[in-house]
Amino acid sequence: MNDPALTATPARRPRGRPRTSGSSHCDRCGRLAGKLRTRWPEGGICGTCFHHAVRTIGACGRCGAHGMLPGLDGERRLCRRCAGITTDLDCHRCGCEAEHYQRGLCARCALRDDLTALLAPAAPPTPPISELITVLCGVSRPESIHTWKRHPSVRALLSGLGNGTLALDHEAFDQASGGQAVEHLRDLLVHHDLLPHRDRDLARFENWLDARLSDTPATWARQLLEQYATWHHIRQIRGRIGRGQDVGGRVHLAKQEITEIGRLLAWLDDRDTTLAHCTQRQLDTWLSAGPSTRSVVRSFLRWAYRHRLAPNLNMARRIPQNTPTITHQTHLLWLARCLRDEPDTRAYRVAATLLLLYAQPLVRIAALRCDQILSTPTGPKILLGNEPAAVVSPFAELLLDHLTHRPNMQTGNTNNPWLFPSTHAGRHLHPNTIMDRLRGLGIDLRGARNTALKQLVQQVPPPIVASQLGYHPAITQRHAEQAAQPDAHYAALIAR
Repeated sequence: MNDPALTATPARRPRGRPRTSGSSHCDRCGRLAGKLRTRWPEGGICGTCFHHAVRTIGACGRCGAHGMLPGLDGERRLCRRCAGITTDLDCHRCGCEAEHYQRGLCARCALRDDLTALLAPAAPPTPPISELITVLCGVSRPESIHTWKRHPSVRALLSGLGNGTLALDHEAFDQASGGQAVEHLRDLLVHHDLLPHRDRDLARFENWLDARLSDTPATWARQLLEQYATWHHIRQIRGRIGRGQDVGGRVHLAKQEITEIGRLLAWLDDRDTTLAHCTQRQLDTWLSAGPSTRSVVRSFLRWAYRHRLAPNLNMARRIPQNTPTITHQTHLLWLARCLRDEPDTRAYRVAATLLLLYAQPLVRIAALRCDQILSTPTGPKILLGNEPAAVVSPFAELLLDHLTHRPNMQTGNTNNPWLFPSTHAGRHLHPNTIMDRLRGLGIDLRGARNTALKQLVQQVPPPIVASQLGYHPAITQRHAEQAAQPDAHYAALIAR
């Protein structure tokens, strides 16, 4: 267990604010606090113990009544009546048992008043605004919405919706200032059908493309870029959206390709020529004078030749010079850590295991949907390709536990379909978020994925690996040839 890849892993950071200290003694936890929150029959109660007590719900250990259980009798939780607690913990409006948030009201009722004042200050709210208030007040933790709406940008947006200065449409939100607050509110409205669905990645790509085209001075180059982006990339992206597929990775690749194409066309324009008159020698000169990322223009050159916009320029398909891997021992140790230890939260342990066990790219991991986890008579399976792959213990227990307790579901993010939900309603975690977290643990992402794929094709026929894990058969065959095991036997790990 002395592998440097593991011993270098940083410890998990403690979450939340550190507990304050003082001279007031809490008779429940025995610690010192700055001040006591209340006094109950057992003595003084600090804020932390009070907060935990009024949020404990269940059946009373003495009378069996279901409700708030702030009292303690040894290991038994007691209701207010059985514990002799007389503190007023009933909302003065709805009557529910809850800590008073303000003016004798629970957090939910207080939130409804605050939102109504912001969103409908002078008249009854319109149906969409009324639905927005209902959605925000219906979350499981209304305190989170209270915290969110305190931000000046959020208050400005909500006030704008209320006084009519911000229209409830995408065009108005595109022009609104507020950065992430605008996108967070837009996602919330889209998720709850209060704004029409619009793929954010495609919209951002189209805005990015407009800016890129406006920065391209040569008319012939601008027309070529626009044609290719429209009929190749945007057409493909819209097709993926229509099939319900995530397009974040595709948009990233499209941006990279269009950027390099723009550089090639600018280079030609600087030499008083166009793509239609580009020679093989000129192309070779441009390719050799820059980084390997210039090779992404190959698809564009093929497209331009097919449409008689360029001569038949030869450009070899780029093959990676090396395939980084990690040692078999390191791979197994990381699997053991993610499955049995707790190097990070449950969600990131699941993401790391999908990388280590199923060789899944982070873009695909981030975009996994809950309905890709299948329940079958032989146990859970996960749909990563054309055929479902088995999920065996102990990963099965970890995965199902995560599926039941997904994070970021406490606010307006109800009914989120993604396995790794984002804090933005209706969206999943960005692949870069997962990448940064796993790299922070010390995992070599490319090495781990290549090692997992190499080990799988050593045990399973490459076409089956491709079918079950969502890879192109040529990729799995290449890994099998590199491992010198093209005809190994079927592995029980992903057996049907």
